[in-house]
Amino acid sequence: MNLPDPATVNRVACVGAGTIGAGWAALFLSRGLAVTASDPAEGAEDRLRALVARAWPSLKQLGLAAGADPSRLMFDADLGTALDGAQFVQESAPDHQDLKVALIEQIDRNLPDDVVIASSSSTFLPSDLAKQSRVPARVIVGHPFTPSYLMPLVEVVGGEATPGAVLDWAMAFYRRIGKRPLRLRREIERYVSNRLQYVVRREIDSLVEAGICDYHQADEALVYGPGMRWAFMGPMLGMHFTGGEGGIRGNIAHFGWSGPAGLKEVAVAAVDEMTGERDADTLERWRDENLVALLKALKPLDTGA
Repeated sequence: MNLPDPATVNRVACVGAGTIGAGWAALFLSRGLAVTASDPAEGAEDRLRALVARAWPSLKQLGLAAGADPSRLMFDADLGTALDGAQFVQESAPDHQDLKVALIEQIDRNLPDDVVIASSSSTFLPSDLAKQSRVPARVIVGHPFTPSYLMPLVEVVGGEATPGAVLDWAMAFYRRIGKRPLRLRREIERYVSNRLQYVVRREIDSLVEAGICDYHQADEALVYGPGMRWAFMGPMLGMHFTGGEGGIRGNIAHFGWSGPAGLKEVAVAAVDEMTGERDADTLERWRDENLVALLKALKPLDTGA
C-alpha cells in the first residue's frame, strides 16, 4: 500500500453521523479539515449540524487550527458520493457486527486502495470487520470515547491482515488531530479501555447488590478518590506515589504484589520508564499541581443530595 503522508490529509469522510460520528466530524473540522458525512437515517443531517454547533464553543476554547470552519462540513446521504475524494474514513455506524461488516465492505469498494478505513467499533475484532473487504489490510479500529470531540483517547487496533505501516499511519494521523492514540499489540474484543471500565462497573454492581453502598455513593467514591488521580496517572504510577520514599518498590515491599509473579518486575520497569530521572520532590509537585488544577476546575453536578 502506498499510503499518503498523514500530514497532507485535508478531506475526511464520516460514515455514520450519530453521537460518535458527529463528534468525530466536529473534531476534524476544528483541526482545519474538510468533512463529508453520510448517514441514511431520517433527520441525520440536522442532528449532525446541531451537535457540531454545540461542540464548537468547547473546541474553540481548546484552540482551533488554521482553516477550522464548521461551513466545511458537507452532508450526502449517498455513500458513494460522500466518499468521493476522501483521504481517510471514520466509520461510526451502530455497533452491530453484521451491519458494520457490510458497510465497511461497501466503503472499501468505493475507495482507492491507499485510503485507511477506521471503525469506531467499541467491541469487535478488526479481522472480523474486514472479512468481506477487498483490501482488508487497510481496515482498522479507531475506538474513541464519548464525547469523541473532547476525549483524547483513541485505541488503534489492527487485525491479522494489518501491516505495521497502516497502524503507524493511523497513529500519526490521530496525533496530528490532537488525539492520544493507544496502539494495541494485538486485537482483542472490547480492546483495553472498555475492559477496564467494565471491571469497575461489575464491582460497583456487586457492592450495591450486597448493600455496601448505592450507585451515587459508588460514583462519588471514584470521582473524589482514585478517579481524581486517574485523570493524570494510572494505577501503576499511583502505586509509586503510595510507596513512600521507596516508590513502587516500597509499595510492593509493604503491601505485597497481588498480580502474576512474572509481571512484578515488568511493572517496576514500566514505572521506572514513566518516571525517568525525576526525583520524588519533582514528581510530588507534578502530582499536586494536577490535583489543584482539577479541584479548582471541577464543577460537580448538583444532585440535591
